[in-house]
Amino acid sequence: MMREATKDEAPVAVADTFGRPLRSLRLSVTDRCNLRCAYCMPEEDYVWLPREDLLSFEEMATLTGYFTDLGVDKVRLTGGEPLLRRDLPRLIRLLLQNRRITEIALTTNGILLADQAQSLYEAGLHRVTVSLDTLRPERFRQLTRRDEYARVLEGIESVGRAGFTGLKLDTVAIRGFNDDELASLIEFGRHYQAEVRFIEYMDVGGANEWAPEKVLSREAMLTALGRYYGKIEPIPERGSAPAQRFVLPDGHTFGIIPSTTTPFCSTCDRSRVTADGMWYRCLYATAGTDLRKPLRAGMPADDLRAFIRAGWESRRDRGAEERKALERAGLREGGLIGIEKLREDPHLEMHARGG
Repeated sequence: MMREATKDEAPVAVADTFGRPLRSLRLSVTDRCNLRCAYCMPEEDYVWLPREDLLSFEEMATLTGYFTDLGVDKVRLTGGEPLLRRDLPRLIRLLLQNRRITEIALTTNGILLADQAQSLYEAGLHRVTVSLDTLRPERFRQLTRRDEYARVLEGIESVGRAGFTGLKLDTVAIRGFNDDELASLIEFGRHYQAEVRFIEYMDVGGANEWAPEKVLSREAMLTALGRYYGKIEPIPERGSAPAQRFVLPDGHTFGIIPSTTTPFCSTCDRSRVTADGMWYRCLYATAGTDLRKPLRAGMPADDLRAFIRAGWESRRDRGAEERKALERAGLREGGLIGIEKLREDPHLEMHARGG
């Protein structure tokens, strides 16, 4: 039997059936959001997770500890919109008591960021990613069905003032919607010393009206940006990071996450835990593992840790590659989960599992 590492040792990461290590944890702190983005939450009304089922910060820190015992060293706080969860800095401080965590990052839509950036920085948060899909207020309103563009800009401006470095801006690139803003977004990011990451439009959930013709591929993005900037070079990098990074002729960098046209399942090292303790080993998984129930039932730490280990070691998920295979066979025309099924099980929507 493999010996568990002591608190001062870096554990050997447990590997799944394809040899992929367990390294990164996306921890959703709430399923609620203050936007209704068409590619994530296209409806106005949702079935929310029961509040009594939501994990406390102490429970989240305890579960995270079991994951770090098995190799996780990076944690990303997600939602819904994570800044809707009250007193988030307290969770960050709890997590940082775990010396195996080398990085805690946050993905936010930025609306509440200006009010919280300083307290997040002082709590020890390492890095911030803000979702920003357009620089045009009217498009922002069309996409999100909320008039909050100005507050997002305030949030982005607050990141540097608070002391953060390494800001990233995530943009879902959609053909026919914001494909004429790629260079403008890069220049906006340059102004804030931020790296923009363009994300290919994915068919997440079931209600987002995804269609193949709306996907702006990596190659199409590079072609458009090459016409504007000139020769663009890839940055040779190894590892499991989803973004492929590129450098412009003047040295400025940006990234593309081509998860629709070029799935990166072979190197995926990410686990996702929802705000109510459901564990998903793939973004596209239709079934999760309940960790809240054994945790609250008092399962011994060694047993719960072994439970998680066994779950990862049996992992065979390659969700994005499977969807790509369906596309090649002409069987992938839209969202694969019906809206009624989504209403029966809110975990199947991406806003519940942190995207």
